[in-house]
Amino acid sequence: MYDVMDGFEWDDWNRDKNWLKHKVTYRECEEVFFNSPRITYKDIKHSLFEKRHGILGKTDNKRLLHITFTVRGNLIRIISARDMNKKERIKYAKKQKNK
Repeated sequence: MYDVMDGFEWDDWNRDKNWLKHKVTYRECEEVFFNSPRITYKDIKHSLFEKRHGILGKTDNKRLLHITFTVRGNLIRIISARDMNKKERIKYAKKQKNK
């Protein structure tokens, strides 16, 4: 999926919101898409107006993040980003063991 993407689309509100609420920079968000392992899934519950996806992954500094995003054209648009919760860290650790 990410091989055909041209980059990221950001709006100032989401970029600022992620920083103010969770201290996640837009660069950290982007790093998650390029580092392995990562777990992606369809976020059916929150896909009322457009298809949303989630990704669990790590930054270059090994920070574990959960990111919700959508794809518009060939761009990834980050909706929200935060540190993984306990359940997500366990799931991610299992994936890391099996890579």
